[in-house]
Amino acid sequence: MASKGQHVVPNGGKWSVRRAGAERASGTYSTQREAIEKAREIAKNQGTELYIHGRDGRIRERSTFGKDPHPPKG
Repeated sequence: MASKGQHVVPNGGKWSVRRAGAERASGTYSTQREAIEKAREIAKNQGTELYIHGRDGRIRERSTFGKDPHPPKG
């Protein structure tokens, strides 16, 4: 997993929210949508990033909350 942030990952037919580097999930939810809502709330409160993984485990979306270390130019 990438560093610093919350990850929404598939977990045996459900979806889990995990802090980067954590072994245990912060929470497990029935739907990806529920997991994303909770992870987004945590990421906003902590000013970190949110990584949303697809069913295949690959990152499909990423959002930054707080100070963006690499803001877009222009």
